[in-house]
Amino acid sequence: MAWLALVIGGLFEVGFTTSLRFVDGFRNLPWVLAFLVAVTLSMGLLEYAGRTIPIGTAYAVWAGVGAAGTVIVGIIWFGESAQPARLLLLAGLVACIIGLKLLKN
Repeated sequence: MAWLALVIGGLFEVGFTTSLRFVDGFRNLPWVLAFLVAVTLSMGLLEYAGRTIPIGTAYAVWAGVGAAGTVIVGIIWFGESAQPARLLLLAGLVACIIGLKLLKN
């Protein structure tokens, strides 16, 4: 259950980083609210997962899921670069996340 919470928390990290693109100096209230909800849920789920999963591993996986997801959102929705080297590095990040899950402790 903790691992599922951790991955969902990482997905909410994608939500809060993506929301930052639209907050406009924290003047765009709907996006500010989306940011606040997403960051609260993301951090709450990280804290929950950290009760069971070693915190270093939990943080690395949470940050990795968030970083990988944010890169993917950037490529798909914002036209960011999808050059082969960038995709290879992204695959390496995902492989490291999987490796941490497989090691567990």
